[in-house]
Amino acid sequence: MTELSYLDGNMLDGPLRELFAVDLSTATGRCDHCGTVGPMAGLQVYAHAPGLVGRCPTCVEVMLRLVRAPDRAWLDLRGTTFLQVPMPVQTPR
Repeated sequence: MTELSYLDGNMLDGPLRELFAVDLSTATGRCDHCGTVGPMAGLQVYAHAPGLVGRCPTCVEVMLRLVRAPDRAWLDLRGTTFLQVPMPVQTPR
């Protein structure tokens, strides 16, 4: 078996920065509990906790948690099977 080489995780900085620079309200997610697929803007968001909790509009299971501090943020997507993010089409240079 040939050993595959890998890159340091720092190489993800550019691609992830590009990904999270888009409007995530237009992203589509699938609920891990019931399988409903829909826009993240359709989640039921509760702001009564120390952070924000996004629940599936069909089964009300938690899909997203976002907690902010002055110098950092925690994003938990455990209740989301996938997050499909529309990306702007890049024109060749």
